[in-house]
Amino acid sequence: MAVSANKLELLQIADAVAREKSIDRSIVISAMEDAIAKAARARYGSETDVHAEIDAKKGELRLSRHMLVVEQVENSSNQISLEDARRANPGAQIGDTIADTLPPLEYGRIAAQSAKQVIVQKVREAERDRQYQEFKDRIGDIVNGIVKRVE
Repeated sequence: MAVSANKLELLQIADAVAREKSIDRSIVISAMEDAIAKAARARYGSETDVHAEIDAKKGELRLSRHMLVVEQVENSSNQISLEDARRANPGAQIGDTIADTLPPLEYGRIAAQSAKQVIVQKVREAERDRQYQEFKDRIGDIVNGIVKRVE
């Protein structure tokens, strides 16, 4: 039961941030996916091509490692030989990408902090972009406003 509560909590957080910052929910979920993938790369090695996917309806998280099918493996963290790839997928060809499912991992304090920084940065960029889009067509117009903060 705790796992499903965490899944729902993840979506509720994404909804709350999207509403608060007036940005699209998919941008927040994408930022979360990037942050989780970055934390997983720290765990599995920076050379590893790790992707995270969050199901926007259920809140389920899937981690996968993408490996390039090559004739001769030079880097085992992101390449796989044709013979090994054909064991997993008989139709694999050189140049294809094979996705290998990774087990869910426990995030330490540092990984969680790093993920939070990635999410905050992406949300901040999306918020700035939204503000720019809102006011870009008003160049030359006189607008009224209240200064809340000066940076």
